[in-house]
Order: sequence, then structure tokens, then C-alpha cells
Amino acid sequence: MSYMEKLNEYREGNRLEAKLAAGGLPDSLWATYSAFANTDGGVILLGVAENDDKSLSFTGLKKNPEDLLVDFWSTINNKNKVNVNILFDRNVQIAEVDGRKIIVIEVPRAERSDKPVFLNEKPFAETYRRNGEGDFRCSEKLVKAMLRDGSDSTQDMHTLNEMSFNVFNFESVQGFRNRMRHTRPGHVWEELENIQFLHKLGAVGRGESDELHPTAAGLLMFGFEYEIMREYPEYFLDYQESYDATKTWTDRFCSSDGEWSGNVYDFFFKTYNKIILNPKIKIPFKMEGIYRVDDTHIHKAIREALVNCLSNADYYGERGLIVRNKSDELVFENPGGFRISLDEAKSGGTSAPRNSVILKMFNLLDIGERTGSGIPRITESWREEFSIVPKYTVQYNPDRAILTMQLPNMESGTVNEESGTVNEESGTVNEESGTVNDANGTVNEESGTVNEESGTVNEESGTLNTAQILRLLSESPNATYDDIVKSLGLKKRTVAREIKMLRDNGNIKRVGSDKTGYWEVIE
Repeated sequence: MSYMEKLNEYREGNRLEAKLAAGGLPDSLWATYSAFANTDGGVILLGVAENDDKSLSFTGLKKNPEDLLVDFWSTINNKNKVNVNILFDRNVQIAEVDGRKIIVIEVPRAERSDKPVFLNEKPFAETYRRNGEGDFRCSEKLVKAMLRDGSDSTQDMHTLNEMSFNVFNFESVQGFRNRMRHTRPGHVWEELENIQFLHKLGAVGRGESDELHPTAAGLLMFGFEYEIMREYPEYFLDYQESYDATKTWTDRFCSSDGEWSGNVYDFFFKTYNKIILNPKIKIPFKMEGIYRVDDTHIHKAIREALVNCLSNADYYGERGLIVRNKSDELVFENPGGFRISLDEAKSGGTSAPRNSVILKMFNLLDIGERTGSGIPRITESWREEFSIVPKYTVQYNPDRAILTMQLPNMESGTVNEESGTVNEESGTVNEESGTVNDANGTVNEESGTVNEESGTVNEESGTLNTAQILRLLSESPNATYDDIVKSLGLKKRTVAREIKMLRDNGNIKRVGSDKTGYWEVIE
């Protein structure tokens, strides 16, 4: 890459600032240094003018550049002027363009532990960030967010000494334990009492007086919404579903509804169970022998995206967390930007969740990645399935991280999946040279037969349905009859019969009311 190509790349992201520096080092230099350091880095050019058409004029420095460098290093190392110097000699160079000397200052993105980078010993008055319009002065809230992110411990680790166990919704705790029994049968924590279990999980910790209290992670994961807001006044989780362009939304729920707990754990499963009903997400099932496999790499990518959103959110931040489920895209938007650069996050290998305990809790349910491979996995899955690359963006003031996962145009009814085709009109599934056709009887809901050799699976047979329903209720205890019907593609009378049989046999039981309770899988 040539010198000018590199400069143009910086300029496209508004990460290049040209200054004439006719009278020496300009005062605005330091605000730009702070802004670049606190955002995504950038390049400052001294002895260069930016024209109205955004082109650069290399006018050169009128003063001796060596003398300017002496002034520069003297000032940036003065703690009274700049609180931290994140530059090395290699970051500041004298260059010659068209016979004219300029100074090139490459400012990297500051490490979390070095932020905020501020001026004149005034962190709440002279901390700057960069956006599309240039440098801006950070609000007190933004500075406090940088200070929180700079801590060695993540936001959800601290113990809330003034809170008791009454903040917990123990139905959510029991739902978590049921799922963990399914994903990690025989785990050593399985027989612990609830408080002991929560302590091991990181949802409870020892406070100042050595007594047990909820942690921030426990409060967020299992608390009641009104209790969570005592610690996080800006807390708000919002699911918006919009399949009809003529309506604002076709379905919506949020943490302040008052009809459910409002906590992170329940929001995850309520939201996930809605998203997978999106007509463009319901990828045709595969058969492993006579067993139907509904969980695909796309479903895993959606879970990864949702748990990333929840575990990286700054719950002290403004405007809350929003998930939009639309006919043409899924959008996951959380308060708080990335704790590492976007390039690092995309390349993988570095894990820096804002709420590491919450992520660990989801990991125990086999949801989420702690190795920093989550974003690459999401990207690869979406590209492989839909030939679409998800888009990650960061907004500033207030800080927000946004993941947009576009969905394909399905009017043709054709999707390529692992060299197979699915045609919604013909009902034919061709996968690895095998076919399943609703019309020819290979999958027959009415015949009453299950045939391993022909691949025929009968919805009314019961055996396969029982296993499917048990699995779904293990993973989604809050699932309704309609959820089961839509998720498994069964008839409502079949679901009602199977649920009754499972209850009569003691395989499942209903905990709580029909409206707000959940299913517990016994066996």
C-alpha cells in the first residue's frame, strides 16, 4: 500500500486530521490526540492543509521540524498537559512530500487501562472522542464508562452489599438449573442448595462484612426488573418484531412490561424462541437416521449474536438494549462500544466481554464462546448459509455496538445448504443426493408409519415427537403450545396429546401458573 493510499484509508473513516502548524504546534493538536486515542486511533499531519474537496495540500512546515518534535515530546510527556503518553518514537516521524517536510503522528487506539486520555488534569471537562464530524468533548457519562471499562475486573463482578437474596426471581434460577442439568448432566453443583449454587456460579459473592450478597451478574441474570433498576437506572431490554411494513411492529416485549421477570436470562430465551420462528430462519431439518435435527449452525450463530449482545452491554449506558427481528434483517444493538478494536474483534482470538460472569453462565448452558471466536463464527455461518456478511458498526455519544445480520430474499423459495437445495413450492429437499418429498409420501403425516430404510417419518407416531418436545422444553422451559407447534411443525392436537402423555407419565410438570410458569423436565 502506497503512502497516499494509506492516508486515504484513514481519511475514509475520519481518522485523519491535517493541520497547517504555521505558527508551531497548534493547540487543537492535543484535543485531536485525545480524540484519536479514545476512539479508534488516527493520523495527524502537521504542515498539511485540507482543501474544500477534502484533498490534501502538502504545504510543508515553516518552522524547523526537528525543533517542533522537541516541543511535541516535551508537551506530551508533561502530565499537567496530557495525562498519558501512548506514543513511541516510531509513531512520530518527519516525512518529505514533493520536497516539503511535514510531521506524521500516528496515534494508536489506547488500551482500556489507559483510558480516558484527557488534557489539563480535567478528565470530566477535557476528554475527547472522534465521530463523523470531528473531535467532540465527552460527557461525564462517557468518561465514567471509559473508567469502568478500564478496570481489571469486569462490570458484573462486584458484590452488591446493600442487596439481599430477595432480588432474585427463583423461577429464573430454577429454569437455569434445569437447562444446566440437560447440558451438563451429573455436574458436581447439581445437588447444591440454590444459594450455594449461585455462589459457585458467580451470582452471589462475599461482601464487605464477609456475608453473602448478590453480585451484579446475579442481579442482571436472575433479578426482578424493578430490583435491577435500583443498581442500573438506565436498564432496559427491548424485543421488537416487525414482519409487516405497514405496522410499527407485529410483536414486542420489554423488561418493564411487568408480565415477566425482565432479567437477562429470561430475555435471552424469550427472544431466541421468537427469532427462530422468523420464516427465513426456519431452515429445513436434516435427518440423522430416523432422528430429526433442528439445531443448525445458523441457530448457533443467532444464539452467539444474542449472548454477545447481552454479555457486552454496558447496563449503566443510555438507551438500553434492543433486538429487532424483521423480515429482511436481524439487528442486535447494545449500549457500550467494543472493549477492543473492531478489527481485533472480527479477527478473533481476543475475548474481552464487558460482563464476563454473565458470559460464563451462558457457557455452562453451551451458549457463547469465551475464546474470542464468536464474531468469526457468526460471520462464517452467515456467509456459508446466505452468502451475506454480517455488518458490525460502532456509534459514539452515546456508545453503542450494533450487529446487523441481513436475511436473504426468499421469494424464489431456494436456499443452498451444504450442496443441497430446498424448494418451498415443490416440497422437495435434496441433500447429499437424497430426497424427501411431502407429496410422494417419503415424509407422511397421515400414514402412521416410521420406516428407517425409506426415511419415512410420521408426525402422528409419537416416538419422535416425544423426544423433540422433551428436548424443546429442556432448552426452552417458557415455550407455549403455539411455540412448540411452530418450532416443530406439528399439529396442535398432536402437541396437546403428547404434552398430556408426558405429564401423565411424570416426564414433565408445570411449575407456576399457565401464563407465567414454565415446564420442568423430570426425565
